[in-house]
Amino acid sequence: MPAEDPRPRLPRRGPAPAVDQMDNAELARMIEAEHPYRGKALFELSDRIAHDDDAATKVAMLSRLTSLRHARLFDRVSLAWSAIIALLAAETPHARSCAYEAFGALDDAERKDMLDYLEVDAIEDAHPRIG
Repeated sequence: MPAEDPRPRLPRRGPAPAVDQMDNAELARMIEAEHPYRGKALFELSDRIAHDDDAATKVAMLSRLTSLRHARLFDRVSLAWSAIIALLAAETPHARSCAYEAFGALDDAERKDMLDYLEVDAIEDAHPRIG
């Protein structure tokens, strides 16, 4: 008989919420509450940035959350970085302004690392494309 795994079991997440049917405030609350599907909620909110200044403002605000700064999507890229990248990629004046403010809220080492990741010398030179 195999040995019992001593590691604690992770809680089941349950079905994913219908984030596409939620308004911006509901998505922001879900992200702030560190809901297990906060990444999905952040991506939905980020998809709205190019056409919705309120979404851009909320994404910039949320990028400052410690929980998003520590949650890694892959390698060095955190959920906070993905939020800032989404703001940059929207290419609207409001979204870009929000991105610069959100980037400025990162600590010096994180800003340097993000610029290195984006392969630019200044955040204003970053023009990432998403999907």
